[in-house]
Amino acid sequence: MKILRDQKDRLPNGVAVAATIGVFDGVHIGHQEVFRVVHLAAERFAVASAVVTFDKHPAHVVRPQNAPRLLTTLEQKLELIEDQGIEYVYLVHFDEPRARTHPREFVEQVFVEALHAKAIVVGEDFHFGQGRSGNVEALRQIGEAQNLEVCALELIQHSDQAREPVSSTKIRRALAGGDVARAAKMLGRPYEVRGTIQKGDQRGQLIGFPTANIPVNKKMAWPADAVYAGWCVLPDGSRYPTAINIGRRPTFYEYAEQSLLEAHLIDFDGDLYGTQVAVSFVSFLRSERKFAGIDQLATQLKTDVDDARKLLSQ
Repeated sequence: MKILRDQKDRLPNGVAVAATIGVFDGVHIGHQEVFRVVHLAAERFAVASAVVTFDKHPAHVVRPQNAPRLLTTLEQKLELIEDQGIEYVYLVHFDEPRARTHPREFVEQVFVEALHAKAIVVGEDFHFGQGRSGNVEALRQIGEAQNLEVCALELIQHSDQAREPVSSTKIRRALAGGDVARAAKMLGRPYEVRGTIQKGDQRGQLIGFPTANIPVNKKMAWPADAVYAGWCVLPDGSRYPTAINIGRRPTFYEYAEQSLLEAHLIDFDGDLYGTQVAVSFVSFLRSERKFAGIDQLATQLKTDVDDARKLLSQ
């Protein structure tokens, strides 16, 4: 996959695309359906596939006080888009001047001049340009003038009782409630966070359950404080079943400033300090709670590890 930089790069003459545009935070099953239709359009027009996305979530620029926590870093998002077989990403540098771009000007700069697009695929709720003034109808009008086909897709519904379509917001709500299994169904994969392991207070080591400690990135969406079963992937690609605790460790601290992720890699023996790992969440095991002492905590941790091992071996 090749990355084109906003207002700097453009495709050479003779190369064209079918494209889509969006934030694509999480690259969930709704986004994946959009990419599937982009591929179909690319085949029909005999052109390449492309995604237009942003180097930061637009809300962090236009309304930072209400900006959502992210499901994916930019690095993760680009990896996931590449996994969908997309050939080009046009990465918009989103700042205040870019936010003020008129919808018609944006389409002409990006889709016409830079990407030579033949088709644009978007969700039916798509908005873009200055003050989100552009919508699907405006895009169709611009497209007619530029000989650019516009396809608007219905939003994908999740198979639950809610009548709300799959969205990054809905996934964030599931994570906030600790429902990582539901989040995974909407993402099409377990939710994953990445971080560098730091040295902690080593209490886990002392009671027989050493953990890899990862500080919570406040810009990212994290599952609720609880214990989960999941996986930890090391830089060499090796993957270990893991019992994961996110919380403030109330057994040891009356008050902790922020939550910490502690991952106990089952059947792993080694030093991981300074290592960047990826931790994915498969299933909720129990809520975080305060124990009467270390012995009671150690007994519960053994149960947690046994439960995680059994669940992940299925």
